[in-house]
Amino acid sequence: MDAEQTDGAAAGIAAAIGEPARARMLYCLMDNHARTSTELAVVAEVSPSTASVHLNRLKAEGLVKVLVQGKHRYYSLQGPAVARVLEGLSVLAGGSRHKFVPHTPSRLRAARTCYDHIAGTLGVLLHDRMEASGWLSHSYDLTPPGIQAFEKLGVDIAVTRRLHRRFAFGCLDWSERRSHLGGALGAALLQLALRMRWVTQELDSRALSVTSLGHRELRARFGLIS
Repeated sequence: MDAEQTDGAAAGIAAAIGEPARARMLYCLMDNHARTSTELAVVAEVSPSTASVHLNRLKAEGLVKVLVQGKHRYYSLQGPAVARVLEGLSVLAGGSRHKFVPHTPSRLRAARTCYDHIAGTLGVLLHDRMEASGWLSHSYDLTPPGIQAFEKLGVDIAVTRRLHRRFAFGCLDWSERRSHLGGALGAALLQLALRMRWVTQELDSRALSVTSLGHRELRARFGLIS
């Protein structure tokens, strides 16, 4: 794709996101739960027929994908790259020269999912602790101590590296304005935390709740103070 085609594609994606009803649909899907067009029509405050038109546009621009199951069609974000763009736009939209004061609901600000990794204050603290402990290099690869630490936690690094996505990166957090850990490694950490019951997630909510066990384990393994 040459520069002119790239510019045109970028403009098409920006225009698709830029319509308010479509933006509401996209941000609704940031919790990584698939939804029907009827559900998204309610979120976007448009008629079902209009919602279908919007969803077709988002699908054409590669922003959402659809899974057909029986008589239903379920929509979700196309992938982590779309989630990163949406998170970045949230940061830009909330930009101010005044001192940043987050208006995110407290439960979401404390801990939530960003697509399929841990975000919010907890995500940023984990990211910072991993950097301070020397687990992550500047290019977001794991150092030898990082590999040892993650494998001790129960994350299979070899399998995680073979996934068809970026291994790890700093994902800008829209409530904290600092990075949390994204990519396959970030997703593996979230799945570990859910599996070990360090955190729990309510149905159809991005909010994560740290359990009593989670507080103990996060303090012992990462040095996080609850």
